[in-house]
Amino acid sequence: MEKPNILWLVTEDMGAYLPPFGDSTIETPNLSRLAAEGIIYTHLFSPSGVCAPSRAAIATGLYPSSFGANHMRTNSYTEVTGLPAYEAVPPPQARMMSEVLRMNGYYCTNNSKEDYQFKAPVTAWDESGNFAHWRNREPGQPFFSIFNFTVTHESGLFEPYGFRKMEMRHYQSGDTSFAMSPWMERTSEEETPVHVSKDLDFAIPPYLPQTETVRRDMWKVYNNIAEMDRQVGAILKQLEEDGLLEKTIIFFYGDHGGPLPRQKRLIYDSGLNTPMIIRFPGKENAGSADHQLLSFIDFAPTIFSLAGIQPPAYLHGQAFLGTFRSDQPRAYIHAAADRFDAFTDAIRAVRNDRFKYIRNYRPEQGYYLPITYREQIPTMKELLELHQKGQLNEIQEQWFREEKPRNELFDCNKDPYEINNIATDPDYANTLEKLENEMDRWIAAIGDQPNLPEAELIKQLWNGASEQPVTQEPGIWIGNNKMTIICETDGASIGYKIKEASGWPTSWAIYTDPIDSPAGDSLKVIAHRIGYKPSDVVNTVGM
Repeated sequence: MEKPNILWLVTEDMGAYLPPFGDSTIETPNLSRLAAEGIIYTHLFSPSGVCAPSRAAIATGLYPSSFGANHMRTNSYTEVTGLPAYEAVPPPQARMMSEVLRMNGYYCTNNSKEDYQFKAPVTAWDESGNFAHWRNREPGQPFFSIFNFTVTHESGLFEPYGFRKMEMRHYQSGDTSFAMSPWMERTSEEETPVHVSKDLDFAIPPYLPQTETVRRDMWKVYNNIAEMDRQVGAILKQLEEDGLLEKTIIFFYGDHGGPLPRQKRLIYDSGLNTPMIIRFPGKENAGSADHQLLSFIDFAPTIFSLAGIQPPAYLHGQAFLGTFRSDQPRAYIHAAADRFDAFTDAIRAVRNDRFKYIRNYRPEQGYYLPITYREQIPTMKELLELHQKGQLNEIQEQWFREEKPRNELFDCNKDPYEINNIATDPDYANTLEKLENEMDRWIAAIGDQPNLPEAELIKQLWNGASEQPVTQEPGIWIGNNKMTIICETDGASIGYKIKEASGWPTSWAIYTDPIDSPAGDSLKVIAHRIGYKPSDVVNTVGM
């Protein structure tokens, strides 16, 4: 059976601001076409309201708070926290999803953001960078390719406004339709294309004030989405030019919810829910909608299932498509919020198809965290000014309460903005108890430790040591014209390169079983367990 190609189009900080999902404020011709030819998924949720923990879940198929990936980020704000930089450490059997696909014959590329809360082993990708592309694979080889679009990121709301020039990067080496520029360099507002009229009447959620500043930021949100849609179209055009559209399963989704204040970083639906579109070859089930609950941790088992690979038992999620699709739809999604930059909270959430339960492990601490990065958004600055002047209404002021209840319960159907806490309403006592029990079950099942001091977490990840553990150097044995490579670090991936007549290969092969001995050739070998430092490269000449 021929394995399908799989293409992921991933944007950042993305709420459901798209026509296929009911928001007709702007036109998105490429995504609207994708939706018309595919299936929209309305209830996809990230396990965190911010990118790095969510990407850790996508890459591994594990909840971030189960392996130390829950703080944003593990290697930042060390001067403020007094903590060392560290990496999340999944269990030894865990592998990056892309590595498993590579082991099963896929050519895997990532263009270009990683941000997994750990350094990816060299075995993770055939290519990861600004020029990574399916076009560099062997003829006929199935591919798994990711293209990341950052123009919709919250920083796209900062002033002075302008698109990141990085978004004009080459999508393949030699493609002159995009020009390479440094990561944070921006166009000026005059250079930035205007896709959306500033005169539109933007729908502003009730937790934000109806002001010109907010309207301008809403305009930026939509203008950035329109630019992202244009860039998505460029990738889809390449797929069609290569004659691969009807041989490829296409996913579009965001890395979590929206970019605005009281969206990103929070575990209300506004911070977790992101739209997804999947298009199958032959336009299977074109124009339909699927409302089942889905979590990012379902991606790994689903991609394996679509590729005909039995999902490993250690995964926390379940396949919702393909050969190994689960017989039972997901009943709950779960989420966590911990440290963001220099400030720490401890919140957990569980949601079914109607109700959201939130448990605050630090009720004495206010909701709002004074995150410097977010305060560059004009809307955030204005919210703080209006709060200080006492000019926010009761709904808008909720975020700035000095303490919060231990338990929160919301009816997400009647109260989609999660404003009216019904946790103390006796009519919902049974619902509250049921969701509390589910949260307790989930926390125990994944080994989460809510409100564990981060210093204690690091000590656990490092097995009590004061420094990050190091993957042991691999050993090489040759016998009967076969080469065997081992690494005594449990869970280490082993990569190797054999020098060819044309030089060293660009990517590392994954070692799984003894291989033919490369007699007379040069060899490089490296071992790396995720979360550990990689071993040194072992160089062998003339074996």
